[in-house]
Amino acid sequence: MITVGEPLDLKANVGKSLGSTEWQKITQTHIDTFAELTGDDHWIHVDIERAARELPQGKTIAHGLFLLSLIPRLQRQLFIIEKRGAGLNYGYEKVRFTAPVPVDSLVCLTQTILGVRPRGNGVQIEIQSTIELQDSLKPALVAHGILLIENLK
Repeated sequence: MITVGEPLDLKANVGKSLGSTEWQKITQTHIDTFAELTGDDHWIHVDIERAARELPQGKTIAHGLFLLSLIPRLQRQLFIIEKRGAGLNYGYEKVRFTAPVPVDSLVCLTQTILGVRPRGNGVQIEIQSTIELQDSLKPALVAHGILLIENLK
């Protein structure tokens, strides 16, 4: 866990890994709830019986966008900015879903600060986020994200 005073203080960590979060289990309840919220109820995510017959590992798999949506919550385990205003997930330059995540898998987030620069009345922070999949040589997701965080007034 890295703690900095102000958003621009993260600049000292450019190029450095922020470490890894705790492992989180991806359950069928997570997958089903995400499917219900988004309308993405493709059988590979929600049909347990069909997945057992037709998918290589015989299990449903998590939505890639569900994994992406875990990043803001998980990154709270990696860094804290003590004096800050509002924050905004500005978007992603690049996102790749590089391996399927079967139900009941364990995942964790690792992050590296790619860049930090002043922008308007705040700071733009670029972060490489990787969702690691336990017992896999390939990560499940790699994303280059952008955060905008206001300076505290």
